[in-house]
Amino acid sequence: MSFIQVITTTDRKELAQAIAGRLVEEGLAACVQITGAIESVYKWQGKVERAEEYLCLIKTRASLFGRVASVIRGLHSYETPELIAVELTAISDEYRQWLDESLVAGEE
Repeated sequence: MSFIQVITTTDRKELAQAIAGRLVEEGLAACVQITGAIESVYKWQGKVERAEEYLCLIKTRASLFGRVASVIRGLHSYETPELIAVELTAISDEYRQWLDESLVAGEE
């Protein structure tokens, strides 16, 4: 069973909190850490943009990525929200057990 950290950003702290709450309540995330405000510099529609954003670090099972992404897309204000997953390759046994117990079953 593999676990991932999904990364997304939002333009408002309240939106980050709403996404985090929904994911944890539905068992799609064991934990969501929200950091910010951070400054993001990116290119959008041919122009360099700067924005203050909030970073969400979402701990979940790899098999739940599609459902996590669907919730984020449904709540998000961005046309193209950041949806990046990084595999967690080293996890303590205790934390791995807590992750597994905190999440709904996914398709393996």
